Amino acid sequence: MNELITAIPTGITAFIATNLDDLVILTLLFSQVNATFRRRHIVIGQYLGFSTLVVASLVGFLGGLVLPSHWIGLLGLVPITIGLNRLLNPESDSSATTDSETEFSHSSAFASFVSPQAYSVAAITIANGSDNVGIYMPLFANSSLCELLVIVAVFLLLVGVWCYLTYKLTCQRAIANLLQRYGNNFVPFVLIGLGVFIILESATLTPIILAAICLGLMGVLKIIQNYQFKTESLSS
Repeated sequence: MNELITAIPTGITAFIATNLDDLVILTLLFSQVNATFRRRHIVIGQYLGFSTLVVASLVGFLGGLVLPSHWIGLLGLVPITIGLNRLLNPESDSSATTDSETEFSHSSAFASFVSPQAYSVAAITIANGSDNVGIYMPLFANSSLCELLVIVAVFLLLVGVWCYLTYKLTCQRAIANLLQRYGNNFVPFVLIGLGVFIILESATLTPIILAAICLGLMGVLKIIQNYQFKTESLSS
């Protein structure tokens, strides 16, 4: 019973950490509603795309059935790495949001030619959710079947909440701009905290070793960032 109670806040935390940037994109989509692009297309597409990400992440749960929990716990390094990368490279996260917004304008035209508008929204959700799979896999792998069902149920419920919230935000531009400007600043810390929780919960690493690994990851990511900056400078 305690495990199920724990699964609810875990699911809420994981969803918010991986979908906070979707508030901006969904707000953009709802602002594009017209006679041919309806609100139901956005809701259906969001559910289709998110369900695809969840199904892809179930590989982690299946792996958890055959792999030792200590090995599965190491997957918690994935959200930590993603969080550290976003913390050290905030420009890459904002550019990804811009790319998704640009993709919407192209994919909506493509969808009108070969598929319903909902598939266009689903494609955007999947493209913008590349980090979700990397975070959901270790989370699912470290969960029992009952916990998995609760977490997925929380996810699906929050998808609807996200759609409703962003629809209301289209009428509140000041709030939407505030989320766009400051919302992504909190995401890295939530991701790092989620990864730490997964590792410590599975007793894979001691806090001291985990802290040392995090410092090492920060160093590696900083080296990669400097290398990319030098490469871009030389190419320009």
